[in-house]
Amino acid sequence: MALIPVDDGELATIVTTLEMTRRPPLRPLPASPLRLVRWATPEPEKYRTLFRRVGGPWLWYSRLAMDDAALTAIVHDVGVEVYAVTDRAGIEVGLLELDLRHAGACELSYFGLVPELAGRGHGGWLMAEAMARCWRPGVTRVWVHTCTLDHPAALGFYRKQGFVAVKRTIETFPDPRRLGLLPVEMGAHIPYLA
Repeated sequence: MALIPVDDGELATIVTTLEMTRRPPLRPLPASPLRLVRWATPEPEKYRTLFRRVGGPWLWYSRLAMDDAALTAIVHDVGVEVYAVTDRAGIEVGLLELDLRHAGACELSYFGLVPELAGRGHGGWLMAEAMARCWRPGVTRVWVHTCTLDHPAALGFYRKQGFVAVKRTIETFPDPRRLGLLPVEMGAHIPYLA
């Protein structure tokens, strides 16, 4: 067993890839005051604002580091579907992004709610909505990945939904707080090394 040093300006995480190769049994959609709103062609800054609100505490940063052209190329692609989760007042409180660009597969690229909604059962509602959209004719695999930087319950949640872990990888990347993409106080569960 060896400890592998990570540069002070970088973070390391273990990424778990999970998949479903069969549609789960249909269940009644859980009740929720939330709803999904499709963003057919989201503006880059609007998308980044929601991405930061949902993923900032978990140090999601990849979409924050992209320039407008690169981000737009992804989120405006006809094979990518972006949904905002909204509350009764129309305030965006979650993000669901599906990537259907590879034949036969649907990736839950981004799936999350703002931290204030954690533990209230809304994740089950959002997953039911996601499954209804993922499992369409021709899809034989739905997959997602999570990592050790995510909410501590994320891996268990995905497994409870029927996903099976199929692969682990180690990812290192620049600390987005050091890059100025997220405030230093974000991701308090991961120490910031100045």
